[in-house]
Amino acid sequence: MSAPTHNYELVVIGAGPAGHKAAIQAANAGHKVLLVDRDPTPGGECVHRGTIPSKTLRESALYLAGLKQRAAGIATAELGASTKVESLMKRVKHVQHAHEQFMRGQIERPGVEFVRGRARFTSAHELELAQPGGKKRLVTSDFFVIATGSRPRQPAEMQIDHEQILDSDSILSLIYLPQSLTVLGAGVIACEFATIFQALGVRVTMIDKSARPLGFLDAEITDRFVKVFQSLGGTWLPGKKPVSCRFDGISGSVTTLEDDSVIVSEKTLVALGRTASVAGLNLEALGLAVNERGYIPVDANMRTKAEHVYAAGDVIGPPALAASAMEQGRRAARHMFGLSLHTTSEMIPSGIYTIPEMSCVGISEDEAKKRFGSALVGRAYFSELARGQISGDVDGMLKLVAEPGTGKVLGAQILGEGSTELIHLAQMAMVGGMTVDTFVDNVFNFPTLAEAYRVAALECIAQRATLRLAS
Repeated sequence: MSAPTHNYELVVIGAGPAGHKAAIQAANAGHKVLLVDRDPTPGGECVHRGTIPSKTLRESALYLAGLKQRAAGIATAELGASTKVESLMKRVKHVQHAHEQFMRGQIERPGVEFVRGRARFTSAHELELAQPGGKKRLVTSDFFVIATGSRPRQPAEMQIDHEQILDSDSILSLIYLPQSLTVLGAGVIACEFATIFQALGVRVTMIDKSARPLGFLDAEITDRFVKVFQSLGGTWLPGKKPVSCRFDGISGSVTTLEDDSVIVSEKTLVALGRTASVAGLNLEALGLAVNERGYIPVDANMRTKAEHVYAAGDVIGPPALAASAMEQGRRAARHMFGLSLHTTSEMIPSGIYTIPEMSCVGISEDEAKKRFGSALVGRAYFSELARGQISGDVDGMLKLVAEPGTGKVLGAQILGEGSTELIHLAQMAMVGGMTVDTFVDNVFNFPTLAEAYRVAALECIAQRATLRLAS
């Protein structure tokens, strides 16, 4: 006797940020939704293996870096060679559990059904779910959202053994802090781990074929980031392509570059991109396949070429950040059920949890000049703010970009601790269609880093006055 088939209006595969928000959005609109994940609780890679664990480690690193800076000449803040990585992540299980419970409550309230299992498409509208204990369940649905995330790309020439040569998953399983670490890559994951381990006292060398790290960010911000990284003891090798990495058989890893130079370190992190985690899904049943970069192609509304199938989050590629994934999932659900779409990608902030943080929203100076012919650009350096001097965050800066004629806020880019919080002021200004004058006409607490907006806005206003006189 065949198993009964369960019918839904939407089945979401993957309960990370993208899938979680897609399910909630559809259920809130009154639709019957099933959310499937291989883990027993929602959260996906973000909670279980990625964002939450790495940011918990970052918190310890940030505390140590701040202590070194503020306690210079008063107390020492060095970690010994026998320091266990696990000891620097004491709160991770508590944070994970709390966030899992929060996410489960969010899906239960609107009536989303959550099932643990591995999904496999058997036809365009049917899924087979393999559940714990060998149980099989068949489900059909009008729509699907694939939000299964991504996994570290493992180039064959990089002999990743998860002991000496690691990827972004296995690096969090290190037992002891290494004395030295080579990081291959210059994307978000590479830069975050490079600065975290540097702050923990590890000698870090970051290598990439690109001219600068985080190429999607404003060059002025990333140039300043590199300067800070190097001033704190890090080594940045741009324009160097790694061609192989191997364990030397004794105690370290050996990375060979395209120019035949060799870098030796105790451990190596290979962070040379990620690919969509779609193994076992049988995308062929949908007429779908990943592209040459290893991701599922989608349009602006997250729809694949199979019109009833959407994809969101890391499975579709960069920017591969939790905030953007949430909005992608939400947008997919709204589009499939004909709900209004009012948020544009330019309104979604990006946060990079390096030390120091980086964040941006809207468009850059270069993009503004392409669109409008010119732009108002104001800069505020944290070294010129009382709060920056008090906290010792003197390397930070805020860059504000505005429309040349009206002064309407178009974007902002920030480097410095707290930037992922500060960026929301620019975001709200953009959502409200405000001009830079808003930051001058209103009062900020003193001393705060938020005053940077006022300083940058004053520079924009001065530029606007000059333009008007010239015309």
